[in-house]
Amino acid sequence: MKAAVVHTWGGPEALKYEEVADPIPGPGQVLVSLKTASVNYHDVLVRQTGRGLDLPNILGIDGAGTREDTGEEVVLYPALNWGDDPEFFGPSFEVLGDASDGTYAEKIVVPESSVFRKPASLSWEEAGALPIAGLTAFRALFTRGKLEAGEAVLVLGAGSGVSTLAVSFAVAAGARVFVTSSSSEKIEKSVELGAEGGFLYTDPQWVEQVQAGTGGVDLVIDGVGSSLQDAVDSLRMGGRVVVFGTSGGGEATVGIPSIFFGQKSVIGTTSGSPSEFQRMLSFVDAQGIKPVIDSVWPLHETAAAHRHMEGRKHFGKIVLQVS
Repeated sequence: MKAAVVHTWGGPEALKYEEVADPIPGPGQVLVSLKTASVNYHDVLVRQTGRGLDLPNILGIDGAGTREDTGEEVVLYPALNWGDDPEFFGPSFEVLGDASDGTYAEKIVVPESSVFRKPASLSWEEAGALPIAGLTAFRALFTRGKLEAGEAVLVLGAGSGVSTLAVSFAVAAGARVFVTSSSSEKIEKSVELGAEGGFLYTDPQWVEQVQAGTGGVDLVIDGVGSSLQDAVDSLRMGGRVVVFGTSGGGEATVGIPSIFFGQKSVIGTTSGSPSEFQRMLSFVDAQGIKPVIDSVWPLHETAAAHRHMEGRKHFGKIVLQVS
């Protein structure tokens, strides 16, 4: 019997630390003993709303640990069933911790194709923090955003796992990087990661400040969603916005002429394919990039870790120490 955090629909107190049966691998699967996992806001949303899933369930998208059959140190691809098309996921796609049990556990069974060598440059905490945030940032910047060295990038909402990695990735790729935040402290921390500066989105003139300070950016990485018009208005002529999330809300009103007169593009993205995951891991290893760790919590304090995330004061990833 192995410990896991399971949940029912509700507040953090719905997360229960329980003993559950060891998962048993089937054909083509491997059993991984997890060292670390991490908390994503997606986990919080699943816990809060159920998202139509059968509950209780084990949450958790990210994980790193050792293969029980070989002892190899691995990091987990954070999803299942991408499909055959590298451009788009198929109809059976899901992330870990939704319909399938996730990584808030001591052990997990995953397809053998989902285990990748852990970059030797990363600690267990860093490896557990990397998968979904790193994959999302990598695809948004490079696959969908077509980022090139020398371009100016604006990352909205400094402090999240995706945004901190997007800053580090873009800096490593030779881009000029800027951020937005409601917190001067988070802007300062982003500058420590290599950003040139930032803008307080609580200032009603922040878009004008972006234009004045940069001449308009080439690329906006947008996990906010509801501020899409501001993102579009921050671009230079011919620039592009890549949207990956809705932390500020799922609806936005956009003036269509601002897009077609400006020759601008709005592009959607989410997570990424296994081949992109491998490229992201190689990029991280080659560039010496390390995810920013906000805090580390024992697995049995997952409920407190969720409360910490819901407070929205964190900068970087909230990691769960499994073993």
